Amino acid sequence: MAEIILKSASFNFKVKQYWMVTASLISFLALVTIPLIPLILFIVWLAAGRILAAMSAELLPQKLVVKRGVLFKEEKSIPLEKITDVGLSQGPLMRLFGLYRLSFETAGQSGHGALVSLLGVVNASEFREAILEQKDVLANQGKTSQQSTEQSEKELLRALTYSVKNIEQMLLVLLDEKQQK
Repeated sequence: MAEIILKSASFNFKVKQYWMVTASLISFLALVTIPLIPLILFIVWLAAGRILAAMSAELLPQKLVVKRGVLFKEEKSIPLEKITDVGLSQGPLMRLFGLYRLSFETAGQSGHGALVSLLGVVNASEFREAILEQKDVLANQGKTSQQSTEQSEKELLRALTYSVKNIEQMLLVLLDEKQQK
């Protein structure tokens, strides 16, 4: 059964330009690759389009599903109740292109850094808020469920106590009748 998608992330195509500028800067730092800059930029331009087309992030009622990869496909489902932090960061070069990086950290993850990070989500702060709001909705549902479970347990305990008291009364009546005979 297909789950309802609450929100889908779309990615800013300025990420391609960001990657090209980054590749250029790295190439300039390595003097040997300066003659290869046009070829490197062409390869980055081609690869970036395919990489962006393969990226998706969907907020479902109970999890966040992130897909990416051209040669090696990767899909991660992150339960919302396990998310401990949704970071929003922007470096100087990203600021120039108006890009943000969303990073997701989860309870129980090993190692430092984010479990998943997404670069170039359009309206990243809005997507972040939608995730945090849905996480709060789930947390409140869990509290309500826990409260109703506690209420049910209290009612069951009352019913059992009432039954035990009735049994005691019946036993006392039978004992009195037996003693009178």
